[in-house]
Amino acid sequence: MDRGGRVVEPLSAGPAGGTAARAPRQQAGGRLAGLSLRLLRSMALPRFGFRRRSSVSVPFARRVPRLAGTCLALGFFAAIGAYGLVLNGSYADFKDAYGDLRDVAARAVGFGLDKVTISGIARLGEAELLRTAGLSSRNSLVFLDVAHVRRRLMEDPSIKSAEVRKLYPHELLINIVEREPFALWQLNGDLYVVAEDGTQIDQMRDPSLVDLPLVVGEGANLKAADYVSLLEAAGPLRSKIRAGMLISGRRWTLKMTNGLDIRLPEEGAAAAVRRLVRLDREAGLLNKDVLTVDLRMPDRIVLRLTEEAVAARAENTKKKLQRGVKGIDT
Repeated sequence: MDRGGRVVEPLSAGPAGGTAARAPRQQAGGRLAGLSLRLLRSMALPRFGFRRRSSVSVPFARRVPRLAGTCLALGFFAAIGAYGLVLNGSYADFKDAYGDLRDVAARAVGFGLDKVTISGIARLGEAELLRTAGLSSRNSLVFLDVAHVRRRLMEDPSIKSAEVRKLYPHELLINIVEREPFALWQLNGDLYVVAEDGTQIDQMRDPSLVDLPLVVGEGANLKAADYVSLLEAAGPLRSKIRAGMLISGRRWTLKMTNGLDIRLPEEGAAAAVRRLVRLDREAGLLNKDVLTVDLRMPDRIVLRLTEEAVAARAENTKKKLQRGVKGIDT
């Protein structure tokens, strides 16, 4: 107690004396502070990506995979061997026989080109199509460039469109659309099969196409569709038209089966053909002894007679003149 009768220390059970009582509390506070600091560090370190390295070192021999040295050595000698094959030309023979090394490896693990499914072919043969696409058993599906295969197919004029798709693990799908033969085109004595747009498909080899419309002359293949429309306008005379000859790239001359030539105008050719049909129906024009019927002028027809017709006409004229002279003398 102090001089005023007041108690300085709290009246509580425990060890006597203030210092002795405060010491345990200070030690407890120190332990709590240390524990809190360690807690904060453990929470902060992972947040900023810090990690303490282990003080235990792993020997280098244990960190390297087993047989790594053997594999590296084999790879080194294989690279030297491949380089030697390239230098002496043996690799080219190997490639021709088995394909690229990567294709050989892909086929070994089950990604070879074992099946090719083709749809849309009508006149092309499967073997011919595979040669055009550049496909063989040496290819692998993994390293096959489908865009390159499609470009090769599109270079064939008989193919209008092509689609190429991979179907893993070992199948290739090819869908093509062929150009349809539309007409025959004769140029410089050679005969070709052309499509409706004038594309030259192939030389004429198929006898079943002999009845296709025939166009003659430079650029006539590009106007084959116009010629076919003239045949449609001819109606009953269509079977008597043998070919259409394009003159100067501008107008048509119809070659008839009896050797007669029908010269059509550049403009209004279909109307001129219909006029020809009417004249033949009314006067049998195509059965006359004429070589050429010129329909290029809308208001008249110019005929060129055969030599026999010219001679007969001259003889008739001579006889008429002789009869006229005799009539005068009488």
